[in-house]
Amino acid sequence: MTELNQLFTIRDFIRWAVSQFNEANLYYGHGTETAWDEAIALILHTLHLPHDINTMVLDARLTESERSILLRVIKKRVDERIPVPYITHEAWFAGLPYYVDERVLIPRSPIAELIENHFQPWAHGPIESILDLCTGSGCIAIACAKAFPDAIVHAADISRDAIEVAKINISRHGCEDQVHVYQADLFDGLPPKKYDLIVSNPPYVDAEDMAALPKEYKHEPELALKAGRDGLDIVTKILREAKNYLHPKGILIVEVGNSEVALSEKFADIPFMWLEFERGGGGVFLLTYEQL
Repeated sequence: MTELNQLFTIRDFIRWAVSQFNEANLYYGHGTETAWDEAIALILHTLHLPHDINTMVLDARLTESERSILLRVIKKRVDERIPVPYITHEAWFAGLPYYVDERVLIPRSPIAELIENHFQPWAHGPIESILDLCTGSGCIAIACAKAFPDAIVHAADISRDAIEVAKINISRHGCEDQVHVYQADLFDGLPPKKYDLIVSNPPYVDAEDMAALPKEYKHEPELALKAGRDGLDIVTKILREAKNYLHPKGILIVEVGNSEVALSEKFADIPFMWLEFERGGGGVFLLTYEQL
């Protein structure tokens, strides 16, 4: 290949990848926001190098096998529009790495910021029981377990494939005794129990947005994205049943993304608290037991 005879260093590959990504007009949003960050994430991971690498190493010459592998993964990203985390099988959430493949969504929820802040100032009293609905990769459940080491966390998903991925991550982070996984259709299939906190990043993409999704999102499981004409099929069920599973001082936190307006209009009598995030993102509401 012509490129292989002209690219020799890590810096060469980063520059070339950025040019290829820009020319192909790729879409970002699965952990990075620019072609530069995307190239660095893909190349350094492929070379098993840390992101905080000494910049002097960027001018080190690569072996022929390393160059061949880099050329292949860069072309894979461009030609097949596969998000980088599905190529590297790694995504980061709340400061922790997770295994991901096309059986689950790539973690990217702003809920990570809430977990890192221990859901303050809204969580009152000790958090001893947590339910993560639509757990996918298990990232929210595991991050909650790390933030609340004394809490029991239940993680539920309707997808058997997602459950298998969640189990990989639970084992990877040593949370088997703290995080328990259930294949369940929301609350249907869970043990009879009440929780101090219910948190969920459910499917919430409406029909119009589903039709307009960039090619990168077509690699994610439709089951984890699609939520009916108005994007509210799943969250409506959560709102209907959540109170039966919350302690009286418990709180419910749900991400609905772009369906925020539709939800507010459909349930105008519910006093949703829409949360703000220092690192960006939105479409996440909080309700107390009393408000439900």
